Amino acid sequence: MKKHFLAVLAALALIACNKEDKHTTPSTADFPYMVDQFYDLGILRYRVPDFEDLSLQQKTLVYYLSEAALWGRDILTDQNCRYNLRIRRICETIYEHYAGDKQTDEWDKFVLYLKRVWFSNGIHHHYSADKFVPECSREWFVDACRQSNLKEEDYAELLDIIFDPTILPKKICQDDGVDLLLNSAGNYYEGVTQREAEAYYAAHKDTSAEPLWIGLNSKLIKDADGNVVERTYKAEDGGLYATALKKVVENLEKALPYAETDEQKLVIEKLIEYNRTGNLQTYNEYAIAWVRDLQSRVDFINGFTEVYGDPLGITGAWESLVNFKNLAATERTNTLSANAQWFEDHSPTDPRYKKAECKGITAKVITAAILAGDCYPSTPIGINLPNANWIRKSYGSKSVTIQNLTEAYNEAALGNGFNEEFMLSDAECEQAKTYAALTGDVHVDLHECLGHGSGQLLPGITKDNLKEHGSTLEEARADLFSLYYMPDHKLVELGIMPDDEAFKAQYYQQMMNGALTQLVRVEFGKNLEEAHMRNRALIANWVLAHAHPEKPEVAIIERDGKHYLQINDYEGLRALYGQLLAIVQEVVSTGDYAQAKQLVEDYAVRIDPTIHAEMLSRYKQLNITPYKGFVNPVYTLVKDKKGNITDVTIDYSEGYVEQHLRYSLDYSVLPDINE
Repeated sequence: MKKHFLAVLAALALIACNKEDKHTTPSTADFPYMVDQFYDLGILRYRVPDFEDLSLQQKTLVYYLSEAALWGRDILTDQNCRYNLRIRRICETIYEHYAGDKQTDEWDKFVLYLKRVWFSNGIHHHYSADKFVPECSREWFVDACRQSNLKEEDYAELLDIIFDPTILPKKICQDDGVDLLLNSAGNYYEGVTQREAEAYYAAHKDTSAEPLWIGLNSKLIKDADGNVVERTYKAEDGGLYATALKKVVENLEKALPYAETDEQKLVIEKLIEYNRTGNLQTYNEYAIAWVRDLQSRVDFINGFTEVYGDPLGITGAWESLVNFKNLAATERTNTLSANAQWFEDHSPTDPRYKKAECKGITAKVITAAILAGDCYPSTPIGINLPNANWIRKSYGSKSVTIQNLTEAYNEAALGNGFNEEFMLSDAECEQAKTYAALTGDVHVDLHECLGHGSGQLLPGITKDNLKEHGSTLEEARADLFSLYYMPDHKLVELGIMPDDEAFKAQYYQQMMNGALTQLVRVEFGKNLEEAHMRNRALIANWVLAHAHPEKPEVAIIERDGKHYLQINDYEGLRALYGQLLAIVQEVVSTGDYAQAKQLVEDYAVRIDPTIHAEMLSRYKQLNITPYKGFVNPVYTLVKDKKGNITDVTIDYSEGYVEQHLRYSLDYSVLPDINE
């Protein structure tokens, strides 16, 4: 579980900030980034600059890869909870066929619920993982079902699931001392306890030098005799999600003739074979081929990838991201990649946990062309793959920063008043205006390109050793690596940072976010649940707890009844980051579950209720949403009279509701329940 979502993570830090865009982009008036806003969610458009400059071959490749991506939407929805597809489809039927009065508060409350279901790919919040329920009454909902020509057997079983907050309350349960599987609503296990699942994976663990990722593309169930067995996600032989995966394969086959290179052709061929058979050896071959494909401008992720949705961190959620290289901006990440060994060698970690040779670390800045599955509507702004440690060690990895998405976040956040409310003084606000956009991109680059690619596990240690805390510690490790190096003069020498002061903007933002402002995304009285939020809290709270007692490098202070972050010694803060990086790297490298658990429970879970209430109150006055997501552009093939493709056009005008209704109409083939 090596990657990712500095995702919503760094993105969430960016969206709240008032930043000057350092890139040449149209103003918000020229390109309407904001599409919709409801509950705690803002819906944005993103531009796809330079798409028109791609060759016809590249445009057509993007088109068919995008089609393959969109066919995975229902898979992710079903993985999130086995009732999600039925609930979404019933709500969509009401939206389109309700014969009653739509000019009422009840109707508006129902529409709000449906919009949230679309955004979260189900009935649990996309980030907190808590279940949300409609604000309309149960009685109105039942009447709406009837007035939409739905039969009672279509919806009766679902009413308690929809309206009772105590039923399936969490998509992912991370509570200590309870069965994580029986208390999670996610659809990765059925009738299987945590102890049974852990015993199954322990018995089937591949300990070879090039191990298969057992469980990556399967659901654990019990057979008729009560034995725990895997049901594999594959297109053939009665596989789970077969109808959707056949459509994925069909469009990958259409993409194949437009591959830019022989290496990319091999990637697509291996992915087709893997989706058909579910064979994990084929997956390894696909992942290696993907890492080696460095010359193609168009690239993509497609399949069961990130494991954050599985309480045990084993099974991948469906996701896809189609993209192409931003040629100019990639010079920055190329520089980091070329110097990966220097950063590895100078890390403050124990030499036993450093790589003697950094192989195949490649990085680029990309332009997202389509988002799907676990990347849609909420999406990462940085990715590092593959997740298998042995592939990363032997063959390398790819790291990407998604610049057109950060552009959209930045443009949508201009002038929202966030910095003025939460930063200590004009000095910090001015730092953010001058440097936050640039240092945000560099932080993502360092996190994804070098952070996740750094370090090594000791022999016999695997990703499974840290269990439910693995994702949090891996994200903390990558974040700390990035934060440790941001002040280093090496970055100025390489031309990545403009001077030795710029890093301060990111230092302040990261500490403020981890200790204070990310709390606005959590319902009052709740703990931190999501891995990236826990990561940021762990770092900030550990540093605050270990600051010098008499002359603290960093502290939370109170002024006029409000709490602020104050940094007194930036170099001292860097030293603290280095100390924690050494600790976290040792925990990850040695697979020390006990220490991982202690770090998370001591610093990353609980929230001070007084601070929490204050943050929520101050944030509410700003009238901005803490989460953002996107609508995709629409691509259309242009053909001549003979049926030959002559162009691919791009359109940005589709709205949020229209897009989700169209996706449900055009890309939905899974049965309501995958038996």
